[in-house]
Amino acid sequence: MNSKPEHDMAGPMDKAGDPAVRASRSKSKPFNAVQWVVMLGLVFLSYFAFSRVGVQVVEVVGESMAPTLRQSDHYLLKKWVYLFRSPQRNEVVVLTDPEDHGFSVKRIIATEGETVLLKDGKVFVDGQPLTEPYLPPGVTTFGNTRSGEQVFRCGEGEFFVLGDNRLVSIDSREYGPVPRQNILGLILP
Repeated sequence: MNSKPEHDMAGPMDKAGDPAVRASRSKSKPFNAVQWVVMLGLVFLSYFAFSRVGVQVVEVVGESMAPTLRQSDHYLLKKWVYLFRSPQRNEVVVLTDPEDHGFSVKRIIATEGETVLLKDGKVFVDGQPLTEPYLPPGVTTFGNTRSGEQVFRCGEGEFFVLGDNRLVSIDSREYGPVPRQNILGLILP
């Protein structure tokens, strides 16, 4: 038969005689150096993971998307959107420019499998005139040929992009349709 008092079975008591008080004191120890390093490492890892596939703030440099986006304004680049679906026509996206490998902001005009015709200052997608309510009235879109007419076909995983400021924008009229992997994310103006 065990003759030990019941409180000895729960462990030694603190000065107040209450094991719960002792347990709460031991949990409030300050972080040690290893815990701080691990915690900071997790914070930085979370930040980089989130900014790579989540959301990032971007600043517009240049006038190629005026008047929709203004020079020096900041917007949220939503990278996560295209993890779940493909880019859509009329969306404003950030992409890696195929020529200079910098970042550009453009509008998607046509998606994979579609044909773009630039003729008489107008844009046609699969033979239909493109309605562009985001452009000021009277804006024309000319190709880069002497005849003023250009035709582009978007292959599998390719997208045709234009800047809203058609007079100054360097876009798919110069470098053709862009591959999906060049499109980094969506901006909502």
